[in-house]
Amino acid sequence: MASEEPPAAPGSLPKYLRKGLPKQDRESLLVTREYIDELLEWTQQPIDNGELPDAADPVDEDGSSPKGGTVVMEKVTCGDETCKCMKKGEKHGPYKYLYYRKADGTLTSEYIDNR
Repeated sequence: MASEEPPAAPGSLPKYLRKGLPKQDRESLLVTREYIDELLEWTQQPIDNGELPDAADPVDEDGSSPKGGTVVMEKVTCGDETCKCMKKGEKHGPYKYLYYRKADGTLTSEYIDNR
């Protein structure tokens, strides 16, 4: 038996999508789903080593991140002007980071806690 009410949109969805998607016909929704699937697949591709910072060393990682991308070990500066990493170039780390592509194509990274 079909529900009388359409499913509730996630609160995290932008208002224009929460309001606009339910107004679309079935064919438009199917095309939108296909586009979203393609976009998700594209964002989860491994990052080409040429796009990574020179100091980033890709590592093999068991399992995959929901964000896709490439896991690297990287030495970094902390930003403290009084630290040796800023004065002498002796960077901290290496630390584990995930580089991935956002849906708009922007390459970004986030620290992966090793605990």
